[in-house]
Amino acid sequence: MTVEMRPLGNSGLSVAPLALGGNVFGWTADEATSFRILDAFVEGGGTMIDTADVYSAWVPGNTGGESETAIGKWLKRDPSKRDKVVIATKVGFLGGQMVDGEYVAALEPEAIYSGCEASLRRLGIETIDLYYHHKDNPNVPLPDSLGAMDQLVKAGKIRAIGLSQYSAERLDEAVETAEANGLTKPSVLQTWYNMVEREKLEGELLQAALKHGLSVVPYYGLANGFLAGKYREKDDLTKSPRGQRSAQYLEPHAF
Repeated sequence: MTVEMRPLGNSGLSVAPLALGGNVFGWTADEATSFRILDAFVEGGGTMIDTADVYSAWVPGNTGGESETAIGKWLKRDPSKRDKVVIATKVGFLGGQMVDGEYVAALEPEAIYSGCEASLRRLGIETIDLYYHHKDNPNVPLPDSLGAMDQLVKAGKIRAIGLSQYSAERLDEAVETAEANGLTKPSVLQTWYNMVEREKLEGELLQAALKHGLSVVPYYGLANGFLAGKYREKDDLTKSPRGQRSAQYLEPHAF
């Protein structure tokens, strides 16, 4: 099968157009199911697997890292798969905290260094292909948080840098900070975007990404399953622990 590959900004990485989100691994997808999904994804020409250290710490009995651990076990079962996939993970939510009703990401350099080591250990790999700030933290100076990412690149721990949940203004500031300080520039913006919520990207944020040559990788691309046809009426929301996330879409404008 021939799949058109798309570059991830200036990273030197190229991926197939559809990425596989690993949020459910170790949560609503058990190990056997996770392995079947991952196998089918690669066999179908998929290359990019997206996860995060915090997946799925919100589940009773979990502590975070469950998704990375599942992916790591899958890779260990068949090490040849490592060369076929681009692994993206994120740092900041695991170890962050609520402040005045707002979740503050842990992006201090030591949190980034320790988070990276823990992710590498769970994934069972030597290098993370794409490593994201999971969420902006304006309280941590960008030279510090981006400087830590740059050090990880130079140490061979990560290949490329991504920024998730950044505003247009902060995206500009981050790229300009990297350029001014001789740091590795971010390659990817990850943001909320799907066909019923286009305004979350289109406009200033998209223009900022384009100006800096960043690739855009959306999350909630299927609107929590609504665009896949999983939820069509309120009774459908009980079919999954994730169902209530789609309640907002059961309105005329979304249909």
